[in-house]
Amino acid sequence: MANVKFTKSLLSKLPVPNVGKRETFYDTEVPKLALRVTHTGVRTFYVIKRAGGSMAWIKLGVFPDMTVEQARKEAGMVLGEFAHGANPAAVKRAIKAELTFSEAFDQFLVGKRKRDGTKLSDKTKRDYQDLLRLHIDAIKSKKLSAVERSEVKAIHARVTKKSPAQADKAVAMISAVFTYMLDLEHFKGVNPASRIQKNPTMERDRFLQPDELARFFDALGQIPSDTMRDFFLIALLTGARRANVSSMRWSDIDLESGVWHLSKTKNGTPQNVTLSPEAVPILKARAERAGVSQYVFPGEGKSGHLVEPKKAWASLLRLAEIENLRIHDLRRTLASWQARTGASMLIIGKSLNHKTHQATGIYARLDLDPVRQSVNAATAAMMDAVRNIDKLDGKSAPDPA
Repeated sequence: MANVKFTKSLLSKLPVPNVGKRETFYDTEVPKLALRVTHTGVRTFYVIKRAGGSMAWIKLGVFPDMTVEQARKEAGMVLGEFAHGANPAAVKRAIKAELTFSEAFDQFLVGKRKRDGTKLSDKTKRDYQDLLRLHIDAIKSKKLSAVERSEVKAIHARVTKKSPAQADKAVAMISAVFTYMLDLEHFKGVNPASRIQKNPTMERDRFLQPDELARFFDALGQIPSDTMRDFFLIALLTGARRANVSSMRWSDIDLESGVWHLSKTKNGTPQNVTLSPEAVPILKARAERAGVSQYVFPGEGKSGHLVEPKKAWASLLRLAEIENLRIHDLRRTLASWQARTGASMLIIGKSLNHKTHQATGIYARLDLDPVRQSVNAATAAMMDAVRNIDKLDGKSAPDPA
C-alpha cells in the first residue's frame, strides 16, 4: 500500500502487479479513497472504511471512466452517509440506487409539469430527446452525482461551434433535469449546469420585403396542394404561431364575426385572433370542402393535423427565389406591416399575443377593435404592395383566396 496524490497522469502510469496479485493505493487528498490495481490492469476506485470490527470496501467506479475528481466527489458523499450512521450495506444500496442522467431524464419527461400544471407536449419531448441523442451522450450513462460542471461546460463549448442556440438549449435541459431531481430529493448535490454563461443572442429581424411579397404570392400559386397554400396564407394573414395554425380547429372559428379563439397559446394564455377580410374567404372555401376532420389543416399522422411542412416550405422558397426565411418570419412580417401602417407597439403586441411583465396589464384592457383595424390595415397594405409591383411587371395580382 502507498499514499499518493491521485492525478490522471499518475494513475495511468501505476505499475501492474504480477499475476494473482493486487496493489492498493490511497489518495492523500481523501485518505479513505483508494485505487486497487489488478494484474489485468483494471484500476478501480473504492472507499475503505472501518465499520464495527471489519473493513467495508465500497466500490465507486473504474478509472478512467470515473475521473479522479468524480471519485473524490462520490467518496465524500459515501463518507457523509457513514457519518450519519448508515451501515455499509445501506451505503452500497444507496450508490446502486442512484439514477443515471438518462434514467433521470426519462422520469423528467414523464413527471415534469409546466407552470400551468400541464404535462410537456409531445413536440417538447421530441425536442429534448433529440438534444440528448445529438449532444448529451457524454453524460447520459453517468450517475447524477458523477456529472461534473466541467463536463457540462465542455458540452456547451462543443455544441456552440455548430449551433450556439442548440448549445444553450442543451445546457438548459440538463439544468432542468437536475432541478427536477433536486425537487424530488433524488439528488442532493449542486446542479452542475447552473450559471453556465449562455451564448450572446442574435435578434432576428427577417420578414418579407415588398418585392419578396410579390414573388411569394406568385410561388404560392404554383404549389399543387391547396392545404399547403392555405396554411402559409393563414400563417401570414393572422400572424399566429405555426403550431397554432397547424392545429387550428373548426370549432374555434367564428367566420361571421371574423374571430379565431385559441384557448391556450405558447405563453399559457388564451387569445382571440382577428381574421382579416383576406383570411375569411380562404377559410370559408376550406369549410365548403372540409371532410370529417375537426382540423382546418388535417394530416395523416398521429396528431390528426398538419405538423411540420418543411418540404412544402422549402419548395415555396425555391420557387419564389427567397433565401433565409422561416415560417415564423411570416408572423414577423405581419407585425412589420402593422408598424408600417402606424400601429403602436401595444397593438402589435396584442395581435401577436406577446407577453411581457410590463405590458400584460395593459394588454388585458385592450379590446379587439383596434387590433382588428391594425391587422386589416396591414393585410390590405400587403395586398396593395403585391398588386403595385405586379402592375410594374405586367402581371395581375394573385387572389389570396
